[in-house]
Amino acid sequence: MSEEGDTAKRLLTLTEQADGRETIRTQLCTTVRSHYDSLGRIADDVASLGYTIAAQILRERLPRTKKARSGDLGEIIASELVEELLDFAVPIRRMRYKDGRETSLRGDDFIGVRYREGRSLRLLKGEAKSRAVLGGATIREARKALNRDNGRCTPSSLLFVADRLLEGDADNATLGRLLRKEVGTKTLEPNRIDHVLFTMSGNRPPVALKDDLAAAEEGRKHTVINVRVEDHQDFIADIYEGAGDIGDD
Repeated sequence: MSEEGDTAKRLLTLTEQADGRETIRTQLCTTVRSHYDSLGRIADDVASLGYTIAAQILRERLPRTKKARSGDLGEIIASELVEELLDFAVPIRRMRYKDGRETSLRGDDFIGVRYREGRSLRLLKGEAKSRAVLGGATIREARKALNRDNGRCTPSSLLFVADRLLEGDADNATLGRLLRKEVGTKTLEPNRIDHVLFTMSGNRPPVALKDDLAAAEEGRKHTVINVRVEDHQDFIADIYEGAGDIGDD
């Protein structure tokens, strides 16, 4: 991984290491499964129904078209990197709530939360784009989405996260109520709502990514991430094939 910029505006670029894919493939396939269904529920299906039927149930959740897979995997990897690199939690796995395997979910692609008892709430608004060839038009489209609603998390997207948290345990419910309050009061200052533009592409990061970051509005933190995978479409197809094959070992 290489990094450019400062704490206000950062550009992170990631490329595959030699033999890196083989090293992380099993883990990545498991991670993809976990975004569509809980691993515990999948394990229960295996225990009660056997591997073949459990795998069939899982595959009914996974997208089949190239476009849907590409978009979903972009959001999945973006969410994981936000948690790993930026110290935000992405508390809700949106793919579990899709009403159609090929359907794109509306609203913000991912919302990150940083909250600890006694400290102020901080949010992250994210857009993810996955393209075999990434160009300026796609980057402008993502930035436009980030700037929508005055740069705040889209109310419907934030309410979606809040409502799912309120269905959980007491700790999650506390955070859920905080997010609902933010929807109603809009009290968070821009410097407490970070923006992340994530891209996964087959080509090298275009100059437009740097230009976009340089032009991003002042007053909040911006992170632009590019993950380059040269065989973009083959990589996506392989990961979804692995995600749907839960095996019997």
